Amino acid sequence: MARGFAYHRRVQFADTDLAGLVHFSMFFRYMEEAEHALWRAAGLTIARAGELTGWPRLAASFEFKAPLRFEEEFEIYVSVTHVTRKTMEYEFRIERGEIHVGDGRIKTAFVSKRPNEPMKILELPADIVERLRAAATD
Repeated sequence: MARGFAYHRRVQFADTDLAGLVHFSMFFRYMEEAEHALWRAAGLTIARAGELTGWPRLAASFEFKAPLRFEEEFEIYVSVTHVTRKTMEYEFRIERGEIHVGDGRIKTAFVSKRPNEPMKILELPADIVERLRAAATD
């Protein structure tokens, strides 16, 4: 995976479990934080109050390679890797210095979310995809 957009973070005490390691669920939060930072870097926001469209997750995964501990600083690299007419996938790589902490993926879709109606998948806005790809380029 190309490194892509970089998001810097520090492990907070609340992120850790009783063993002093980052709890596995936090890695999904870290990926989402980095995704939102990518959107901001592209001059976008993933969600506005009252907006009738959204980006629900279709799939998410993370493969652990090494632990993170309280106060450690790390980078999350984000790339837009696979785009279809209706879905987009991000890949994430987390590194602490030279240590490869793990890799993750999130697959999302663009949907309408009108009140009292089921969500309906829409075609991805090409301008948003291009802006995200440009922001995620090394």
